[in-house]
Amino acid sequence: MESFDYHQAAEMLAWQVELGATEAICDAPVNRYEVPASPPKAKAPAKGPQPLRPEAKPDPVALATRAAAGAQTIEELRIALQRFEHCELHKGARNMVFSDGVPGAPVMILGEVPDREEDRAGKPFVGRTGQMLDRMLAAIDMGRDRNVYLSNILPWRTPQNRDPKPDEIAMMRPFVQRHIALAKPKVLVLFGNWSCQSLLEKRSIMRLRGTWTKAADVACLPMVHPAALLRNPAAKREAWVDLLSLQAKLRDG
Repeated sequence: MESFDYHQAAEMLAWQVELGATEAICDAPVNRYEVPASPPKAKAPAKGPQPLRPEAKPDPVALATRAAAGAQTIEELRIALQRFEHCELHKGARNMVFSDGVPGAPVMILGEVPDREEDRAGKPFVGRTGQMLDRMLAAIDMGRDRNVYLSNILPWRTPQNRDPKPDEIAMMRPFVQRHIALAKPKVLVLFGNWSCQSLLEKRSIMRLRGTWTKAADVACLPMVHPAALLRNPAAKREAWVDLLSLQAKLRDG
């Protein structure tokens, strides 16, 4: 390679600056138009451990469906639900609220989301709401100690009693459907908007109440939740009509 003294190098650099060169790329010039004699060889893969690709997150609804389907009895379903860790609600709840009453009873009642008292007791429909329900059932000669089975569409209380999120309802739906299949009720009562959202994919309980339909292949009757009756006693008239409809349905088969 031809060598230059300081002054020659400085003059050549000044000439390149005048031509528009603004930065030095490398020590030697590169002919970008030169065709290589042979194509470059592919580099061999580096040896040693390779970085792990992030794994796809499991689908919680698919996992819930699998867990629920594996339960052959109501007790096995309770255990499967207790072990299901993909719903964040269980982390903030005191107890899982699974069921109360008589398994296999002709009437299965599904409520919405456990409140503070249900969370403490680990049972659905306790406190003032439970007392209201017991009076309603007694009016048509029914009771949780004889011919009624109780549960909720969510087994854990939501933070600050907020409304359940769509993904939480979807995640618990396979357990609810399996619960109904194992309990084998003749009639299903859906209390409140969220139980209707879970099994009928509809809301607005005041439009749905009193009209018989089907959910999980069982005849079902949407009704106003007993907690709502405590807040709005004027709705008790409609609730009484629905109770009489339930009584007639059971009597007539």
